[in-house]
Formats: sequence, structure tokens, C-alpha cells
Amino acid sequence: MTARQGENKPPFISDFDVHLFSEGTHNRIYEKLGAHIIERDGVRGTHFAVWAPNAQNVAVIGDFNDWQSDRHPMGASSTAGIWTLFIPGVGQGALYKFFISSSQGHFAAEKTDPIGFAGEVRPRTASVVWDIDNYKWGDWLWRDRRLAANCLEAPISIFEVHLGSWMVVPEENHRWLTYRELAEKLIAYVKKAGFTHVEFLPVSEHPLDASWGYQTTGYFAVTSRFGPPEDFMYLVDRLHQAGIGVILDWVPAHFPRDGHALGLFDGTHLYEHADPRLGEHKEWGTYVFNYGRYEVSNFLISNAMFWFDKYHVDGLRVDAVASMLYLDYARKDGEWLPNRYGGRECIEAIEFMRRLNEKVYAEYPYALMVAEESTAWPQVTRPTYLGGLGFGLKWDMGWMNDTLQYMSLDPIYRKFHHDKLTFRGLYSFSENFVLPLSHDEVVHGKCSLLSKMPGDLWQKFANLRLLYGYQFTQPGKKLLFMGGEFGQWIEWNFAQSLDWHLLEYSTHQGLLKWICDLNATYVGQPALHELDCQPGGFEWIDCQDSQQSILCYLRKSRQPEDTLLVALNFTSVPRWDYRIGVPHGGFWKELLNSDAEAYGGSGIGNKGGCFADEYWHHGRNHSLSVVLPPLGCVVFKSANPQ
Repeated sequence: MTARQGENKPPFISDFDVHLFSEGTHNRIYEKLGAHIIERDGVRGTHFAVWAPNAQNVAVIGDFNDWQSDRHPMGASSTAGIWTLFIPGVGQGALYKFFISSSQGHFAAEKTDPIGFAGEVRPRTASVVWDIDNYKWGDWLWRDRRLAANCLEAPISIFEVHLGSWMVVPEENHRWLTYRELAEKLIAYVKKAGFTHVEFLPVSEHPLDASWGYQTTGYFAVTSRFGPPEDFMYLVDRLHQAGIGVILDWVPAHFPRDGHALGLFDGTHLYEHADPRLGEHKEWGTYVFNYGRYEVSNFLISNAMFWFDKYHVDGLRVDAVASMLYLDYARKDGEWLPNRYGGRECIEAIEFMRRLNEKVYAEYPYALMVAEESTAWPQVTRPTYLGGLGFGLKWDMGWMNDTLQYMSLDPIYRKFHHDKLTFRGLYSFSENFVLPLSHDEVVHGKCSLLSKMPGDLWQKFANLRLLYGYQFTQPGKKLLFMGGEFGQWIEWNFAQSLDWHLLEYSTHQGLLKWICDLNATYVGQPALHELDCQPGGFEWIDCQDSQQSILCYLRKSRQPEDTLLVALNFTSVPRWDYRIGVPHGGFWKELLNSDAEAYGGSGIGNKGGCFADEYWHHGRNHSLSVVLPPLGCVVFKSANPQ
């Protein structure tokens, strides 16, 4: 099989495409570069295109030419360094790579297609010709609904999932579930638990299982571990039809040094900086993208658009934003270079993120662009025209660290660390936050969430229910990593399934029921989500009772009748006549009680609710005398608001 005479001219890459790509504004470069099955002059085949401006020669090699580099040489179609070739007869499923030799004559490598739509199952690394436009979507009702929604005012409760270890098939040598099997099992589970979204750890192709997907080699290829591209589309489609949103972890901060991938792509530092003080993350052993190069930022922005366009995802969680913002991130003196003003901020990365969010929100206004940003960088979730980075949401890593440190303490010592609970009140509306209890907190010797909790068996479960009650009643969207919802004992291991047998025990069943009821209440009560990102949605009643380790606050919506009262007792001592000031009199119904027997608690509570007295307390004319269960979270709602 050989290329026909004259067929190495691009059939659909115009001079304008090249111009846009060169200036970094071609938002859908994946429609031009890569491998595309087309018909040309009445002959079906595949058009290949790759950016390699410093190459001397580029050829397509594959199973259709015995991987011989002299069979299908490509032609340089433009001064921008784009090489193209049409090969008749090559179609769906063909394996291929680009054989690139440098103009210096000392470099030759077989490279995976940077914009390949599919790849071989690891450890093999070839790209696969694949038509990703044939799937028939059925999620149009979901798409209409999300266009009309305001995500900042909507309930967002995210179930974070690693596809390879959520569940396996033990009778088949513990193999992974396929995308289609996950569509049957995962959706039913998430729906029952009441989560509104799933967030998948990176699904882009990656060679090393132990990287969890965070060392991506195929940015446009959904991983072949669990099935072909259309099967992942099927999973997303079915999730949408079940009313569940889909967020993907996305990794523009770094990429691995594997020889078949982006590093030294055309014999030069094309995607990465040449100077290791700018172009390497020694901590991770990876390369850093050169965000100041227009074609590179175009590659990344186009990739973000690709997941919304071709896979209908609802959002991207952008990994390791802090490592992009700071030139000295995880680097010692002498290991980094300052910017042109002498500072530590990466100006090119800042500009890249602003353009990324502007482009995504311009075309997909419903998108959830979520930053994992672990520092106090200002205005991460503020508009770019105000000087912000333009993200929609940001993980509140400060809340996570303070809260887990506090909850790991024996309750007798918590009164000395009360500020770890109240400090968040100083900044809780400075950004639009997600409260994350993610995979990062249950690996590398950190223990599972249940194992972090102090005390005996009963106290561990009570503490964990209290932690979740605190998370779900604080302002901010919610995120919980898989296994936390039923009390996984051991920390997460990417190489094995969750311990589903634990759900045979009533304690774990009770914890899962608590999560189900928390999600249902969070979704059903506007006060818990409508003003998540506005100061008017939260009001302290008492944040100063450190001696008894108790917090009391109100959650509000725009309607006064929706107001909820939350009281949290972080000690193992029940408080029998604890008085709390409330906005008005009447009966206050107990909506939630984490100590209910149904959840594995001791059953201490308020017998369905209590009446407010005309008794001044906490600066209010009415107050409740309530029972606060040990290590308990209780939520009340007025039955007759005034």
C-alpha cells in the first residue's frame, strides 16, 4: 500500500487553519491534525497530519506498512511545520506512529500521535486510527437542562472515582470493569447514593497504572483499558440520561518523559522548555509545558474544548494549578528562573489559564471549570476582566487540611484547636469553593478517612458521620472519594477493588445511609446550596463555644422559610439542655440527626423536633433547648416560619 501521487497535499488544512494554529487561536485543531478517515477522489483512506517544525523527515509507520519508515514519507505542507499525508485504504483500527528524524541528523524516534483519538492497551504505545463521530447521543434532555442551570446556585455533590479500582470482576482474574459494565453498575450506585456528579480521575491515555492517569501521554485518547472511545461516550451518555453530571480530571501542568510521547518530540524541546529550570518538575520526574509557545497553548486549549465537544462532559477539574502558577514550585534556590520582572509567578501560565477559561465558557457556558489550587493565589474564581483566573470553582484545600487535622484529634483536645473550624469563616466567600475529601487524602500512608478518626469502633464511625455532616452543611460544593461513603478501612490502592464486602456489616450500611440522606437533604433543601457562594447563605449563631467544642449556624436561601439551623457537637459527651438562639418562635423539626440508630448511632435526639421559647439567647428573642448527641450533627427546620 503506497500513497497515491499528489495525495500528500492536505485536503482540509487551509492556510487560515495554519494561521490560527500558529497564533494559538485554533480552538479545534483536533479537527485538522491527527488521523482522520476521509474519502478523497472517490477513495477512502486516512489523512495524517502532525506538527513537527524542526524535523528533517517525518513518515507514517504502522501495521499497514510493516512499520517501515521508507514506505509513507510525509510532506511539509506549510512553513508552520505541519506534515501531512493521505494513505488510501487505511481505516478504522489501523495502528500507527510517526517516525521523526531531526534536521540535526542525530535524532530519530517513533512517536505516538499527540492528537490521536485512540491508543493501544498498555504496555503497547501505538496510536489507533478511529472515527469518533459515529456515536448516536441520547442526552439531549440533560444538555437542555444544564444550559438553563446556574451551577453556582445548584446542588453539586461529586463522587470522585478511579475507574480501575472502583470495582473489579473477581471471578475473571480481578479484571477491570469495562466502560459499558460501569454504565450499568456505577450509575445505579451513584444514583442510589444521591450524588449529582461523578468526577473521574484522568481518563486520557497513560502508560503507567500507578500514575492514576496523572502522567498523560495521549491527551485526545480516552484510555483503552476499559474499552474503545464510543464505549466511554456510552458511559457519559447513560450518566446524563440518569441525571448525573460528568467531570474529568485534566492535567495541563506536566507530562511524562516516555520516549514515545511529547518530550523532545521532533528532536527539540517542542512542547516543553529547553532549560530544565523551567521545563522540568523534578518532584514528579516530568516535563513542564511551554505555555508561552502559541502552538503549545493552542494544543492544550483545544484539548479542553475536545472533551466538551466530542464527549459531552460537563466540567474539567484542572490538576496542580499551583505548580503552573509558581516558577519556584517544589524547587530549591538555583533550580528555577524568575520571570522578566524578577518575580516567581509564571506569567505565561497565568495568561494560558485565563484564555483557557475564556474560550471554554464562551462556547460552553454551563461548564464547571474547577481549579485544584492549594495556595492563597487571589481571584482564582473571579472573571478575567477583573484580573482573576476565570475558573468557576476552586478546591478549598485549607478547609480540608484544617478539618482533617481537627477531626484526627481526640475530642478531649479539640477545645484547644477550635480555630481550625472557625478560621474558614474569614475567607469562605473569597472564592467559589468545593469542599474536597479526595483521593489525595487516603493514600501514601495517610490512612482512610475512617482510620483517621480517633476512638473506638463506635466513635470512629460517629466521628466520620459528624465530618460528613459538617462538610454537607458548610457553604461550598461537595466532593467525596469512592470508598469514603461506606467507610473503607484501608487506604486506597489503585491496584485492587474497594472492599465491597464491608457493606455486609450494619455499621458500614449505616454510614452509607447517612451519605444517602445527606445528599437527599442537600439537594432538597435550597438553603444548603442556593447561596453556597454568597455571604447571605450563612450566618453564625455561635462559633465561640470552644470549651464544649460546639458550632451552631444558620444556612439560608433567598426565601426565609427555607432557613436551616445546624448544630455540631465535636465531643463524645451528649449535651442535654443546650440552648441555641433562633430567628423566631414555633416548632423546629429535626431533619437530620447523625446519631440516629438507622445510621449506627446511639439514638439520642430530639424526638422529631422542639418548640422555641421566648427566651433571649445568642442575641435573639427566641431560643431552643435541644439535645446534642455525642459526636453528632443535627439539622433543624422551622415548621411555621414567620
